[in-house]
Amino acid sequence: MLGEEVSMAYLSTKHYGHNIGLSSVFRQPNADHSHCHLLHGYSLAFTFTFGCKELDNKNWAVDFGGLKEIKAWLEDHFDHKVAVDKDDPHMDKMRELEEMDIAELRIFDGVGAEKFAYHAFVFADELIRRKSNNRCWVESVECAEHGANSAIYKKEK
Repeated sequence: MLGEEVSMAYLSTKHYGHNIGLSSVFRQPNADHSHCHLLHGYSLAFTFTFGCKELDNKNWAVDFGGLKEIKAWLEDHFDHKVAVDKDDPHMDKMRELEEMDIAELRIFDGVGAEKFAYHAFVFADELIRRKSNNRCWVESVECAEHGANSAIYKKEK
């Protein structure tokens, strides 16, 4: 490492586990080779990793008590919701379910653990940067379907 510049950061995490009930249903419309093209659901879990170069005056990266907007966003987008890809070829049928008060839709530009991690990252990063006056950022977001499957979206270096 001699001669290389090393960039260091503080990292902290906030986890919203399967136990908080982010019960979401979705399908992968392009997964015609798999049962994932069918509607299926999980109680999703999210782990946010925050980074900063300097701690605040309380020696914190982020104030965990100030993350209520992230939890509210997760609940609004995933708690007893049907997450639908904006390009789903059966969007008309999905909308019918909502019109019949059978489902509450959330339309995304892409669905699945990878895309859910991305969407949560975009929301949280803008929020954290604004709240910290750009002192902090979101380093990564992990979305877990269950104990065996998860996906991570992370900041590019």
